[in-house]
Amino acid sequence: MLTRVPHRWPVGRFWRSVTRPRQQVVPAGCTNFSQREGPGTGADTSLFVPLTVKPDNDPRDIGAELSGSLNRNKVLSVLNMFYKQKQIQKLAATNGLDARLFHKAFISFRKWVMESKTLSADFHVVLNDICLQAGHVDDIFPYFMQHAKQIFPMLDCMEDLRKVSDLRHPANWYQEARKIHRKIIFHSGPTNSGKTYHAIQHFLKARSAVYCGPLKLLAHEIFERSNNNGIVCDLVTGEERCFGHPEGHVSPHIACTIEMCNVNQPCEVAVIDEIQMIRDWARGWAWTRALLGVCAEEVHVCGEAAAINLVTELMITTGEEVEVLKYDRLSPIKVLNEPVETLDRLRPGDCIVCFNKNDIYAISRQIESKGMECAVIYGSLPPGAKLSQAKKFNDPEDPCKILVATDAIGMGLNLSIRRMIFNSITKPFVNEKGEKEVDYISTSQALQIAGRAGRFSSAFNHGEVTTMYRPDLLHLKEILSKPVEEIEVAGLHPTAEQIEIFAYHLPQSTLSNLMDIFVNLAQVDGRFFVCNVDDFKFLAEMIQHIPLNLRVRYVFCTAPINRKQPFLCTSFLKFARQYSRNEPLTFSWLCRLVSWPVSSPHNIRDLAHLEAVHDVCDLYLWFRPTGWWRRCDVNHAQIRTGT
Repeated sequence: MLTRVPHRWPVGRFWRSVTRPRQQVVPAGCTNFSQREGPGTGADTSLFVPLTVKPDNDPRDIGAELSGSLNRNKVLSVLNMFYKQKQIQKLAATNGLDARLFHKAFISFRKWVMESKTLSADFHVVLNDICLQAGHVDDIFPYFMQHAKQIFPMLDCMEDLRKVSDLRHPANWYQEARKIHRKIIFHSGPTNSGKTYHAIQHFLKARSAVYCGPLKLLAHEIFERSNNNGIVCDLVTGEERCFGHPEGHVSPHIACTIEMCNVNQPCEVAVIDEIQMIRDWARGWAWTRALLGVCAEEVHVCGEAAAINLVTELMITTGEEVEVLKYDRLSPIKVLNEPVETLDRLRPGDCIVCFNKNDIYAISRQIESKGMECAVIYGSLPPGAKLSQAKKFNDPEDPCKILVATDAIGMGLNLSIRRMIFNSITKPFVNEKGEKEVDYISTSQALQIAGRAGRFSSAFNHGEVTTMYRPDLLHLKEILSKPVEEIEVAGLHPTAEQIEIFAYHLPQSTLSNLMDIFVNLAQVDGRFFVCNVDDFKFLAEMIQHIPLNLRVRYVFCTAPINRKQPFLCTSFLKFARQYSRNEPLTFSWLCRLVSWPVSSPHNIRDLAHLEAVHDVCDLYLWFRPTGWWRRCDVNHAQIRTGT
């Protein structure tokens, strides 16, 4: 059922965000900075790494010729006296040196003075006068500040750095989108409500259009559906470029993953799917960028109702109104009163959801030991393998009638599930300190997964939800009964251009340190947060010793890599070394890297390695569209088929 809701400005909500600070729930590992007052407040100076200044060893000591040699013991005593002066510390603070920086600067300054064989003539004379009690210890301050600015060059450009890292008005970054008055339509509804279907109808009818989805599987589905309906469409993901036109001409319709959306390409219609992921700690920036920047006359946004108010607020900053279309679920779903409790009670169409890959392996083996066939789907499984397993499970002629999966089935796959069984309702996650914790799944996550049961047009006209164990059932009912938490923040991420400006001001800083300083200085309003950059920094530190220019280094660090896979990380390092030597990334080189051909897996360890090999091949394909085509000599078919 579709309900058309007339547009209303969320006056109370918007007024609240303008008149007083709003408490935000920021995703774990991310940063939310409100507007800071004054140039010297808010910065975490522990991120400022001092540069090394070499001692002066000029053979001519003009200062000694003018005022005599210095007594090193007296000089050390004078310097320590200088450090203890309260007025000196206050003066340093007004020049941008807080207590931490003042201490670091003094340690470096004292070391430089004591290790230098010669000093500048004027500084030598000043020190000599102080040692002879003919001068005041405060006279050292100008020389100290000169040294401090040498080891902390950001002191001279802090205002410029703050301007570059001012992220309070991201809508202004997309001037092409601001030149047109876009029509924003929000298709809101739960899983299996037809919201995306209605948005895609506008995509198919348009003269030109772009679909932006969270997964390669979703982009591939729209790509195939469009071409099957006679609408020529191209596929653009991080690893693939597929043309719908037989002669390879660029099509006016494009299905892409959200990160690959070209916001500078004008089109008639844009579809942004799963908008609730705008708050995702790692990828939320891509939804913010697409929503604010896509150059389309009509922008169709699909997702949970919890994102309506945030999207409306963001559109206020662009001067664009939002029309909301609300949809109801197309088929009923029921939470059962009894758990499954034993695998002997499994029935055709059952799906067991786990949040741990080890549980997937254990349960699938137990099911097979009972003489039943089961399909397996989890996040790190290659897309082709996921589709193959889904097809096997959906096929009414196939004896495989049980599915064991992680929450990866929450989006991107059409599955014929009758009953959804939660093996657990707790899930591991990483908190803001980078530590692993286990907590109950959210209402949004539970609804997304449970909603896959009884999908409209599947073999089952209604869905059922339960748990494997009785204690979890009560908790699951409680989770599902709660309202979905409002989405109040959208992600942002530093661009390559912004980091390049930082590097211009701080040429000696590493890319990881530049990113740290940028995030720390970043100013955002209450609607935004800076996405987690830990993975970016991890890769930056891994290749820091490899000679690459900053732009190339930045691109390398945006590679989609699971840093928990040692083989993948080692291969990434070899990619960077090969590129830095200006040597081609050939298919034969790739085969040697992964020891191709690989043998069939005999155990879980072999399977994990095979997944890592696939990820390395995906990484190879990911580097191709970045502009380094001449470094790679293999087509996609060779990688996909292994020929």
